[in-house]
Amino acid sequence: METITLTTAQALVKFLNQQYIHVDGKEFPFVEGIFNVFGHGNVLGIGQALEQDPGHLKVIQGKNEQGMAHAAIAYSKQMLRQKIFAVSTSSGPGSANVITAAATAHANNIPVLFIPADTFASRQPDPVLQQMEQEYSIAVTTNDAFLPVSRYWDRITRPEQLMSSLLRAFEVMTDPGKAGPATICIAQDVEGEAFDYDVKFFEKRVHYVDRKAPHERELEGAVKAIKSSKKPLILVGGGAKYSEARESLIAFSEKFNVPLVETQAGKSTVESDFKNNLGGMGITGTLAANKAAKEADLIIGIGTRYTDFATSSKTAFDFASAKFLNINVSRMQTYKFDAFQVVADAKTTLDRLIPLLDGYESDFGSRIGVLKEEWLTERERLGRVEFSREGFNPEIKNHFTQEILNEYADALNTELAQTTALLTINDTVEKDSTVICSAGSLPGDLQRLWHSSTPNTYHLEYGYSCMGYEISGALGVKLADPSKEVYSFVGDGSFLMLHSELITSLQYKQKINVLLFDNSGWGCINNLQMDHGSGSFDCEFRTADNQIMNIDYAKVAEGYGAKVYRANTVEDLKAALEDAKKQDISTLIEMKVLPKTMTDGYDSWWNVGVAEASNSESVQKANDSRKAKLQEAKQY
Repeated sequence: METITLTTAQALVKFLNQQYIHVDGKEFPFVEGIFNVFGHGNVLGIGQALEQDPGHLKVIQGKNEQGMAHAAIAYSKQMLRQKIFAVSTSSGPGSANVITAAATAHANNIPVLFIPADTFASRQPDPVLQQMEQEYSIAVTTNDAFLPVSRYWDRITRPEQLMSSLLRAFEVMTDPGKAGPATICIAQDVEGEAFDYDVKFFEKRVHYVDRKAPHERELEGAVKAIKSSKKPLILVGGGAKYSEARESLIAFSEKFNVPLVETQAGKSTVESDFKNNLGGMGITGTLAANKAAKEADLIIGIGTRYTDFATSSKTAFDFASAKFLNINVSRMQTYKFDAFQVVADAKTTLDRLIPLLDGYESDFGSRIGVLKEEWLTERERLGRVEFSREGFNPEIKNHFTQEILNEYADALNTELAQTTALLTINDTVEKDSTVICSAGSLPGDLQRLWHSSTPNTYHLEYGYSCMGYEISGALGVKLADPSKEVYSFVGDGSFLMLHSELITSLQYKQKINVLLFDNSGWGCINNLQMDHGSGSFDCEFRTADNQIMNIDYAKVAEGYGAKVYRANTVEDLKAALEDAKKQDISTLIEMKVLPKTMTDGYDSWWNVGVAEASNSESVQKANDSRKAKLQEAKQY
């Protein structure tokens, strides 16, 4: 056996350089690069290995461990899970900072390789710097917290363990049915330990991602379910996007007159302009999609997890008449709603079903066009909202008194409505630009109002809805396609949570555009509490003497070196967007928007915990309403 002497860290880097993926006849490297924040535990091991010979790996210095990990997640998501970045952190707090991001990757089924440094395998210097001590086990470290948020987890305490561990990690990350984060914790003394590795371990290795075809039994059952239905509806999830099923979805929808509705992850699989696309479904969905869902007698879920937002907490459908057909590469997901299960690739399954359904047509008829036109009229209305000191015309979600709204207008020096700003942006940016968001009220506005004219240009992390993903993720999206503009939609609350990778975008000349909607508070959560009987408590950004805070966020970004704009009117916003297109560095457009000017729900309901005992009559009423609604909710 021919061997080569390498440290564990050097072997890791050499192995990563030789991993390839094969998809639909195309073969290319699977690992694009490695994000890092060097510190105690990784700088002398992985840091030394990367300095010595990174191979083709792009080495990117992050500014915050969670931030750079979110960038890695967004990169993989935008690349349809066909390429990844690895993430290297120091031990202790550096590793702990990544756990939130690992949970984000897990919830969204996104492959990322996390390499958090660990304590000493020898235990000679224990307790080492940044090591916790537990009475019940000396073996427990910070990295055990990765266990519930990883698809694969291992701890390396011997150099030779790396070989079997990496093979298993890449098997998981390249399997569409169980793709997600792999975490390999490497003891810091082992990172530098040398071993004679078999050279065959470093030969080119190709991971084949073959499309799983449906079984004949599955096809027969699916055909029977569809032909027995009068009004089938396709729910397009993220799995349909990763399957690149756009053409198949359009062909199926057109031939059989079946409407499409979307989850947040599925949006932009098929462009918004497609005649049968009724937009997002559920709590953040359109009126058209939610009406169609109630009318449907067969829900064809394609690549969806059926989260509570997509299903309006399992009240979106007429369970008295609706049945379910689920197509998913994950067997677990196909079982939801007691559906007929097709465990197979979305595109392959649709292509096989189309000829088998020849002659079938749904009873939706012209109803799809009527619903779409009705919604487009409402969308246009939402884009023309104007503030008046006597009251909004037309009205939007509004729990505040006119006096408080006027106070905000004066404090923030603005009369700009959030929906008006969003549609202005949609009309102004280039149609092939990618928009990214994650948390707050903006995901609802985007799913309802944003028209994606180009496939795979809508990037929402809503599996975990992690505040702080928006700007970090924009960097990952830009790395995935540097030729296209990227626009990060972020509220002031999320901006304050995490925006460190804006600096990284400037450092590596990866231009991103940050669209900061500032309503001086956590407006989405403020709506949640006031929707359910509570007052406005501790969600507005006010000083100790109850003054609304007016923070100059543009100055923060300007200090980093970004090109900044302040736009509190439609005219200023258009001008800022046009000028931002001309820039070759990252930009930030700060918009002061009035609270309560986001969209409200359309025929949807969200099941949230409400106090069952309260001295507030409005809270009691909200609890009674919830109990009544639960009577129609399903438990699957």
